[in-house]
Amino acid sequence: MPKTLSSLVRGRIGPRGSGTGGEGAAGTFRADFTASLVVFLVAVPLCVGVAVASGVPAELGLITGIVGGLVTGLMPGSSLQVSGPAAGLTVLVYEAVEEYGVEALGLLVLAAGLLQLLMGALRLGRWFRAISVSVVQGMLAGIGLVIMSGQLYALADTKAPSDGVDKIVEIPGLIADTAGSSHALQAAAVGVGTILVLILWPRWKAAARVLPGPLAAVALATAATAAFDLSVKKVQVEGLLDAVQLPSGDAFDSVATVGVIGTILAFTLIASAESLFSAAAVDRLHDGPRTDYDKELIAQGTGNTVCGVLGALPMTAVIVRSAANVQAGAKTKASRVMHGVWLLIFAVGFPSALGVIPVATLAGVLVHAGWKLLPLKDIVPLWREHRGEAVVLGVTAIAIVVTDMFEGVIIGLLLAILKTAWETSHVHLETAPSDGSDADAAEQRPLRVRVVGNATFLRLPKLLDELERLPRDRAIELDLAGLRHMDHACGMALSAWTERHNAVVSPRSQDASESADAERVMAS
Repeated sequence: MPKTLSSLVRGRIGPRGSGTGGEGAAGTFRADFTASLVVFLVAVPLCVGVAVASGVPAELGLITGIVGGLVTGLMPGSSLQVSGPAAGLTVLVYEAVEEYGVEALGLLVLAAGLLQLLMGALRLGRWFRAISVSVVQGMLAGIGLVIMSGQLYALADTKAPSDGVDKIVEIPGLIADTAGSSHALQAAAVGVGTILVLILWPRWKAAARVLPGPLAAVALATAATAAFDLSVKKVQVEGLLDAVQLPSGDAFDSVATVGVIGTILAFTLIASAESLFSAAAVDRLHDGPRTDYDKELIAQGTGNTVCGVLGALPMTAVIVRSAANVQAGAKTKASRVMHGVWLLIFAVGFPSALGVIPVATLAGVLVHAGWKLLPLKDIVPLWREHRGEAVVLGVTAIAIVVTDMFEGVIIGLLLAILKTAWETSHVHLETAPSDGSDADAAEQRPLRVRVVGNATFLRLPKLLDELERLPRDRAIELDLAGLRHMDHACGMALSAWTERHNAVVSPRSQDASESADAERVMAS
């Protein structure tokens, strides 16, 4: 993924597709054909890398990519967006596979796909646009941190700790162990070399136009491993049909728990949010038809339902592939469908090609992808201009690392809601001015105080403090007509305060009145 989704939303990158244009059918097909090859070359290493990082066979990543092209690619929604397995769901899938087993993955994805279909039918797609951008950036940053910290271990052919915090805390020990092991050093050299190629390759403009960076990095690292006969782990190959896992009775038994509901909801919400935010970004890259968010949600749900039946990884719209599709000059959805065809031909015709790829080089691809998820260029300006949003971003990212994906996003959403409620719940008091009549008579009348703004429980302490600063020797009459909103807590508190205040003032006023009458009698 590029640096952040918001950076894509703010500006366009690369050449802009323009629908069918006026080039004719032949010109449109040529453009789509060329773009499909570019997207295919970008997709292969990412499909395989995401699958390996998720703890499942590499073929399952290819199956999801194929379904994203042949099924989701044919459906209406977003014309140039490309779907497949995404790094953003790697952490969640890995946790699900660890807890329920790979045989249950299909059921989880199937349930998430059916929920997406339901949400699309209910026209809920547009509501995902209401999610705070800071929460989305925080989610991506948290995912990036977890991916990077986990794949650093795969970079050295070492098993990563299961806990997110432990992955970060034990990195110094990983470095020390790697330095003392020739096998780990060889794997690390392959992985670091992959990252360097990914960083430097785009600067070689001529080569980058011919071969995408991820494929170049994997190809060079694989060639170097073979040339120097390095003893590093390779991707395990099962075969496309052998990797398919249709839902079974054992799978149903393994997910028959209450906790699985949270995992399914996390799959659904995160995949939907990432896809629809990606769609908004892709729409800014071309002049073609705009995305219908409800139809796109149905398309994603259909794809995930098929992936679930096949036991494959969940899919989302992937901004890396989508941007590559637009930049390569794609005109219609035919480019993404053809990219699915090329993936199918590769998976069926050349499965042994996966078996020569070092695991460390795929870890390098994902470390680089995780780094690009961190909004490093945005965080400082965000802190200067919208400090509260920066706090939401940071808390969401840290919560994902410390807990898990679902809980971290929920924490971020709740914090964003609280921040918004706090910022909008401004309330203050206005005292009615004196009408210039007799001062003694004015003091005998209740003091009229107008409450203005939004009175919520968040501002109740401030509001009560202001009320306590009003004159204690006069009755108070509160005018609530200036309130745009008042919740139950504030309503009860204001009523109780007024009643208590006036109950104390009334006897004092009566005593003062009687004392004044007595003084007038004595004087006469």
